[in-house]
Amino acid sequence: MALLTDDRTAGRTSRRPAPGGTRSWWTTRRRDHLAGYLFVAPQLAGSVLFVLVPLGLVVWYSLHEWNVLADTFDFVGAENYRAMVDDPNLPGVLRATALFSVGLVALNLGLALFLAVLLNQRLRGTAFFRVLFFSPVVVSLVAWTIVWGFLLQDNGGINGLLDTVGVDGPNWLRGDLTAMLSVIVVQVVKNVGLNMVLFLAALQGVPGELYEAARVEGAGRWTQFRRITVPLISPTILLTSIITVVGSLQVFAQIAVLTQGGPGSSTTVLVYYLYQQAFQFHHFGYGATVSVLLFLIVLALTVAQWQMRKRWVFHEQ
Repeated sequence: MALLTDDRTAGRTSRRPAPGGTRSWWTTRRRDHLAGYLFVAPQLAGSVLFVLVPLGLVVWYSLHEWNVLADTFDFVGAENYRAMVDDPNLPGVLRATALFSVGLVALNLGLALFLAVLLNQRLRGTAFFRVLFFSPVVVSLVAWTIVWGFLLQDNGGINGLLDTVGVDGPNWLRGDLTAMLSVIVVQVVKNVGLNMVLFLAALQGVPGELYEAARVEGAGRWTQFRRITVPLISPTILLTSIITVVGSLQVFAQIAVLTQGGPGSSTTVLVYYLYQQAFQFHHFGYGATVSVLLFLIVLALTVAQWQMRKRWVFHEQ
C-alpha cells in the first residue's frame, strides 16, 4: 500500500506545472499533431493545387466568354449555361456518351470477371495467359490506338482475316454502329486486364472451405458462384465498377485517333465535344461549361454507386 501511494504521489508530482506556475506549451500531443500535419501536407497541397483550384477556375471560366484571338475575357453570367440547354447537338452527344459508357462497362466487367474465374483455376499455362491479358494495360495508349486504326481500316488486318473465310467485312470506322462498337472493343481489350487482376486477387481471397461445404450440401457450380463468389467479391466489383464508369466518361484519345467523333457525330462523346468547343472552335467559356456538366455527371454516378453499396455489397449489409 505504501508503494502504491508513493507511485500515485509521483504521478501527481510529474504532472505539476513547470516552475513559475506555467505549463509547457510544446507538449508531446502537439508534437504528434504537427508530425501528422506534415505527413499529410504534400497530399493536401497537391489536392488543393491540382484538383480544387482547377475546378474553381473551370467554374469561373464558364461564367465568361474568353476569345483568345481577340484577347477578350468578358463576364456573361449564366449565358453559357443557357446556351448549353438550347444546344441542339448536346442530346446526341449525351446519347453517344451513354451508349459508349454502358457498352464499355458491361463488356469490360463481364469479360474481366469471366477471365478471372478461368485463370483462377489451377491449370498449366495460366501464368502465361495472365501476362498475355494484362500486357495491353502497360502499352502506350496512343500507340495501341494507332495500331488498331490500321487494323480496322477497310483493307486492314481485320477484314483481311474475314476475307480468308469468305466474309466481306465492313468499313468498321465509317459506319455509325460499327464505329461505336469498334471504339468500345478497342478500349475493352486495352484495359480489361486491369480489372481481371483485381477480380483475380479477390477470388483468391475467398476461403476454399466455403466451396467444400457447398459441395457437401449439393450446390452446383452456378449456385456456388452466385451464392458464395459474387457476395464475397462484391467490394471489388464496386471498386472496379466505379473506376470503369469514371474512365468511360473520360475517354478521349481513342475517339480522337480512330474516328474524330464521326461518322457524323455518332462517336462524339462528351469529352471530345468539350475538346471541339474549346480548342477547335475556340469557345473556351462554353467548353468550360460542358466540363462542369461532365463533372456533375461523374459526381452523380459515383455518389449513386456508393450509396447503392449498402444493398448489394456483402460487407456493407
